[in-house]
This record gives sequence, C-alpha cells and structure tokens, in this order.
Amino acid sequence: MEMIFDKSRPGRRCTRFSCADVPQAKAPDAKFLRRSACELPEVSELDVVRHFTNLSRLNFSVDTNFYPLGSCTMKYNPKFTEDLSRLEGFCRLHPILPQLKGGAARVQGALEVLYETECLLCEITGMDHFTLQPAAGAHGELTGVMLIAAYHRAKKRKRRYVIIPDSAHGTNPASAAIAGYEIINTPSNADGTMDLAALEEKLNDDVAAIMMTCPNTLGLFENQIDEIARLAHKVDALMYYDGANLNAILGHCRPGDLGFDVIHLNLHKTFSTPHGGGGPGAGPVGVKNKLEKFLPVSRVKKNHDGTFALDYNHPDSIGYLAHFYGNFLVILKAYAYILYLGREGLIRTARHAVLNANYVLARLKDHYDTAASRCMHECVLSAAPQTAHGVHALDIAKYLIDCGFHPPTIYFPLIVKEALMIEPTETESKETLDHFIDCMVRAACLAKENPEALKKAPLTTPVARLDETKAAREMNCASI
Repeated sequence: MEMIFDKSRPGRRCTRFSCADVPQAKAPDAKFLRRSACELPEVSELDVVRHFTNLSRLNFSVDTNFYPLGSCTMKYNPKFTEDLSRLEGFCRLHPILPQLKGGAARVQGALEVLYETECLLCEITGMDHFTLQPAAGAHGELTGVMLIAAYHRAKKRKRRYVIIPDSAHGTNPASAAIAGYEIINTPSNADGTMDLAALEEKLNDDVAAIMMTCPNTLGLFENQIDEIARLAHKVDALMYYDGANLNAILGHCRPGDLGFDVIHLNLHKTFSTPHGGGGPGAGPVGVKNKLEKFLPVSRVKKNHDGTFALDYNHPDSIGYLAHFYGNFLVILKAYAYILYLGREGLIRTARHAVLNANYVLARLKDHYDTAASRCMHECVLSAAPQTAHGVHALDIAKYLIDCGFHPPTIYFPLIVKEALMIEPTETESKETLDHFIDCMVRAACLAKENPEALKKAPLTTPVARLDETKAAREMNCASI
C-alpha cells in the first residue's frame, strides 16, 4: 500500500484557513522556530480520508472476523458498554477531582461504580477484598506477588521461591522474578495436570507461594486443587490464581472456595472489555482477609451515610501500583457487562465457552493430535502429524490468514509439540465455528497433498512472511 507521501503533489491543499480575525501573538524566541519547512504531505481532504480508511481496513477487527483465541485479546465487546463509557458524567471526569476539597462529592457515581465493582468481583471469585488499580493482567500478577511478599515480610521471614507448573502462562515466572523470587518449575503428569508427587518433593518452608492457572493452559481443570492448596497452606505458602481462564468456570466454582488466597483477573478475558492492540487493560487483584491490609492505596470506602470516599489510611499498604484508580472506563464497561448478564447470564457464558471449545476439539481430533480428549474453555491441538510432510504449526497459522482468520496462538503451551491453542469463547455461532473447522481440515489435507501451498501462505496480505530474526532487530526489514 502506498505511503501518504507518495500521494503528495506540490501545492495541493486539504483545507484553506481564512485570515485570523484576532491580533497576531508575539512570535516566540527564534531558537524555538523551525529552520526549514515542515515536511508534511500535500494532499486533498479526499486523499486523506481514503488513505486512512483503507489503512483501517488492514486492521484485524473483532467486529469483522473470528479470532480463535478470543478471550486473550479480541473477545466480543458489546456496544452498549461503549455507549455508557461515553456518558459525559464518566468520560469527562478529571482524575484529580476526588482529591480536591469537596471534589469527592462531585464524583459519587464514579466512586460507587468502583466500590460496587469490587463487591461484585468478590462475590464472583470468592475473595474478600479487591483493588482495581492494576493496569492489566501482568501488572495484576506483579501486584499479587508483591502482596504475597508483604505478607511474609510482616511475619518477619524471608522466603525465596515461588512454585510454578510447566503449563503456566509465561508472565507468571516473569512477575515472580521481578518481585524478587526464584522460580521452581513443577512438571505436568500424564493427565496434563500438576504432578502432586513432584510438588510435595519441592514444597518446603522456603516457598512463598504456588502460582497456578485453573483450568491450566491445556484447557484442563486441576482436579487435585484442594490437595495442592492443603499442602501449600501446611507450610504457610500462599495460593495464587492466574485468572486468565476464569471464564471457563464462571459461576460454577469460585477460586476463593478452592483454596486460593490471591487472584488477578483480566477484565478483557472474562468480562468483555476491549484489549486489542495492547490496551487499555485492567487487571484487578482480589485477596483473602489475611492480605487485605497490604492492598494498594487509595481504597474506595462506603461511609455510614451511604456516600463514598477515598481512604489512604493503610500504613501496611504496598503503596501505589498505578496512577489514580486504574483504567476507570474499562472497569465501568466490565461493571455494566456483569450487571447486564446477571448471575444466570454469567453461568451461561462459561457453559457456552466450554461447549464451543469441545465442539472444535471433537471435530478436529481426527485431523490433528490433541493434548486431551476433553477440555474446558480452550483446546490445544498439535500439528506434530503434519511435520511428517514438512508442515509446521506456523505454516497452518499462515494459511488461516488466507482463509480470513487471525491465527490462534501457536507453540504454546510449550509442553505440547507444534501446539495450536484454540479458544473460541462463548460468543461465536456454530456456523462461524464450522467455517473455521473446515479451513483447519483443509489445512490438514493440504499438508498431505500439497504441502508447498501451506509453506507459501499467506498470499493475500500486503506483506508475506518475514525474516523474523531480522524483523526483531531491524524494524524496517523487507519480507521474504
């Protein structure tokens, strides 16, 4: 696609401004002035509109296509929540306002949203308290591990390790390491869940916490979670719940009831707030009572007269984790989504998510290897059989682009060779899933009959395959 500078023609104008009808301001000091003309394209208004409209059509949008790892970054976003976030009483608030004299009285609605969102998340997860301050999931993880560290410091003991299973999200060990812990990995057993014997061997008084995702990244529920929690608490290690996969069990069981002490949520994964393109996000963190005093400040409190205020009087707090109160409008959208669905609606979302994932798994199990015979909200396939024909998971992912699909996550989880992780979420229709499945079946057939066709994909994009090593080092590298 042409650069907008390629459309530039000398003397062409987008608009012409009339002469100013106010006195000209004093010119700034010469040292602040440009010494040469600003190199801007000279184009018409129509050129500008068409150029950027065509650019936008190159973006992959949840409004136009199915994304087969939907809960991670591109899940359905209801338009009514977008409308609510544009209400002037919310979107035009200044974050300093609650701190000004009398300012809290002018933002009671916003403070009530924050307070009630915390209450709803407590009820949904089985936690006792929440902070909405973390800006996204990994930030929530770091917050959670810092709370765990504060808990052990308060008991005047230094613990060195955090245990993390090999099926964990990659941010788990990163967050624990940033917080100052060393990582102990535990292997999965033949069933794809945590190996209990290996855990018992590694668990001791030097362990601060166990970080787990449940269901795990294979899409499997950790069926020994109560015993894992019992063993952890026996040595006063805390249980950390990575909430990335909460949408699989939403309304059916609560992490706080399973023995977890800390949880972070990804509102874009479970409560349908936008997060495509890397932001904005929200990663609220919930805790049990024993960790409440360490939560970040400020905290929203409800006064005896029913009004709301910000509370900074928490001397044991780990402090600020982000400016102000989190990404407020993202939180507002999640709040509206939860209220709209209600208890029964949230339960149905989990059922549909699990049903859709198992439908994909059942339809594709004869064409790809599978990590499990049944799954929760996501299924993990393996393109290992296709490697006999020289075709890899990457080739199948590239072929899906030509079919109009954004590829699913590939080569993760790391414990599955040639992994393809597919998470259709609860919002996709059977017809959409069938179309995706048909393309996956065609890819499996092409791997046997015409593997070169897969290796040349994609053919429909402005840029084909990149030299990925060079692309990482040189942002302007050419395609190959």
